[in-house]
Amino acid sequence: MCVLPAGELARKYGRRAAFMAGTGAGVLTGLLAAIALYIDSFWLYCLSALLGGAYAAVALSFRFAATDGVPENKRPQALSMVMAGGVAAGVIGSQLVTHTMHLWSDKMFAATFIAQAIVAALAGVILFGVKLAKPLANQAYSGRPLRTIALQPRFISAVICGAASYMVMNFLMTSAPLAMHMYGHSQESANLGMQWHVIAMYAPSFFTGKLIARFGAARISVFGIILTAISAAIGFLGEGVYHFYALLILLGIGWNFGFLGASALVLETHKPEEKNVLNRLVTL
Repeated sequence: MCVLPAGELARKYGRRAAFMAGTGAGVLTGLLAAIALYIDSFWLYCLSALLGGAYAAVALSFRFAATDGVPENKRPQALSMVMAGGVAAGVIGSQLVTHTMHLWSDKMFAATFIAQAIVAALAGVILFGVKLAKPLANQAYSGRPLRTIALQPRFISAVICGAASYMVMNFLMTSAPLAMHMYGHSQESANLGMQWHVIAMYAPSFFTGKLIARFGAARISVFGIILTAISAAIGFLGEGVYHFYALLILLGIGWNFGFLGASALVLETHKPEEKNVLNRLVTL
């Protein structure tokens, strides 16, 4: 819901304004979720999750912002370096959960959400110092019609690969910790599995850009989808903790190749003056 409004905000007032709105939503996500747990309000918790989606909608545009100020041949590397920041998230995020989930003794995870709000606030402070040019008004409406761009076979392929990679990853990433709990594995084991999953999602970014430059964005994206399919198949082999770890790690690597490859492929389908409207569409 928030991808297109965030893109419109960036078009009118610059990317930094959109970044501030997104991180503000991230702060509210954590605070409202903590309050929801404290007062046992399911609907307030759902509202916090909605705001979390708004935060994610803005965060997805970070990779495109990184390509604005680099030469065309460096775009895949710029995409990769932004995504590589997720390696730190994989370690810090899971450890925050492990060390804060029981701090509020009778309200499990309430303190975790407060910590998440603090992290979002720190991100906002950092992003406030980023200087990004405001898009020119004529850039937003010049170039080919969106329909013409979106009907290119190359663009359609990129969208399908990106959507498939993200959908399967999100589905398995969300269900795996729940399945681990159902099979009697500890919450700490689930946290560790998610840690290695997130690391696997972003660690390949240090060299994914070079692989894209060498083998092409389309090949890397398809290879990522194949790895994602294999990770799903691993889920049928057993319910031991290491089955889940193998599934989550391979799933993360497959997502990285599939999603970054698709993102790089999109960058090949439009002209510089068309990037504002197209980046909003492909993020959606």
